[in-house]
Amino acid sequence: MTADPIASNDSTTSPDAAHRPYREVTDAHGRVFRVGETDRDILGHSRKLMVYLPWIAMMAISVFEYAYGSAEDTLSHAHGWTQSNTFWILSVWIFFQAGVAFPAGWLREKGLLTARKAMYVGSGLCLVGFLALSHLSNVWLAILGFGVVGGIGAGLVYATCINMVGKWFPERRGARTGFVNGGFAYGSLPFIFIFNYGFDTANYHRVLDLIGCYIMVVVFASAFFFKDPPKNWWPADIDPLTYAGNGKNATSLAKNPPAARQYAPKEAIRTGMLPLMWVLIVMTAGVSIFGISFQVDYAKEVGFGPLVAASSMGVMAVINGIGRGVVGWLSDKWGRKQALVFVIVVLGLAQFGVIWAGDIRSESLFLFFAFLSGFGGGAFYPLFAALTPDYFGENFNATNYGLVYSGKLISGLFGGGLGSMVVAAWGYDGAYALAGAVSMVAAALALLLRQPGRTAVPVT
Repeated sequence: MTADPIASNDSTTSPDAAHRPYREVTDAHGRVFRVGETDRDILGHSRKLMVYLPWIAMMAISVFEYAYGSAEDTLSHAHGWTQSNTFWILSVWIFFQAGVAFPAGWLREKGLLTARKAMYVGSGLCLVGFLALSHLSNVWLAILGFGVVGGIGAGLVYATCINMVGKWFPERRGARTGFVNGGFAYGSLPFIFIFNYGFDTANYHRVLDLIGCYIMVVVFASAFFFKDPPKNWWPADIDPLTYAGNGKNATSLAKNPPAARQYAPKEAIRTGMLPLMWVLIVMTAGVSIFGISFQVDYAKEVGFGPLVAASSMGVMAVINGIGRGVVGWLSDKWGRKQALVFVIVVLGLAQFGVIWAGDIRSESLFLFFAFLSGFGGGAFYPLFAALTPDYFGENFNATNYGLVYSGKLISGLFGGGLGSMVVAAWGYDGAYALAGAVSMVAAALALLLRQPGRTAVPVT
């Protein structure tokens, strides 16, 4: 394995970690690494807590997106909404959930909003979102309460949790980012079955109010220990220049070398890679959101019973979450780009498989392709979350990933609301075929990804 030589090696003293010594080393590309301080020096405890607490918070907010489709029939009857109304409420939620990532990241990196405060604010807004869904029958007020306020709250929590992992684990972030991101899917599983079997017009107020309180309490409690590492921080036990240290970390760094330097958002945009990642998010997230929004309805449309409909969504949510962790781990071994192309191809094939299963009325095949759709429809999220600091560094990760993730703004529109129009015009088969084609184009575009600033990638 080749490595860049040390260009400078200056000792200084940390002003923000109880005056513990650290060194700043600079590689041949000019990137600075701050080494010497352990996670316990900075946090007072292991950085593993910065995996488990974000994971718990992500599980709590997952009910917003992944269980909503199972609740829409009852909500429609309770409030007198049309199917289009319920889809647009979710679409607006997705728009604001994704849209808040960039401004929240900018505020964090300017020192105007700490990670802990972002989580506290998010927890309260999430409660308001579910109270609005419970008590506001006017669709415009529900859009404002659940879609706008709830979306901002969930987006603050999501972006803070994902960026926290990326900052604290710069040397092997794939598996950990995937693990945390997975909570955003399978955390919804209990609520999918509650909404399918224990949710009706007689109890919907109580159920939604309790869910809102649950989210607020879990997120607020998790936030207490949140803290960002210092700029340029690197684990003390891993040499950032030679990758010497733990063998697994060395393997991951060889496949996914650290960013050549720290790219500010405007610089990241000028590389061309950040805009390409944004386009890929638009396409892949749109297909994923389409599947989440319509799978239960499609199952009922082709004559499958409520158990299969609920189970298919449950399977999608569980595999969606587990797949994020598995692919994150694989990306540490295969390389992030290779794993991403594989995932997007699987997502596309699953859309065509759903059509086939529905056409031949096979419940077992339908569940199998729901499995594949869930896997592909979630696993790309942690890959983009890990690719962003891999390509552009950790110092501006909150804003850079916020820009990449903002592609989901557009995805929410054509995956949910516009997706319902495609279904109305072309039927489910036409809509699923279009989703599969979009995935295949995205896979081809993903082959163009490359890490800025490096002419060669270290190999073992």
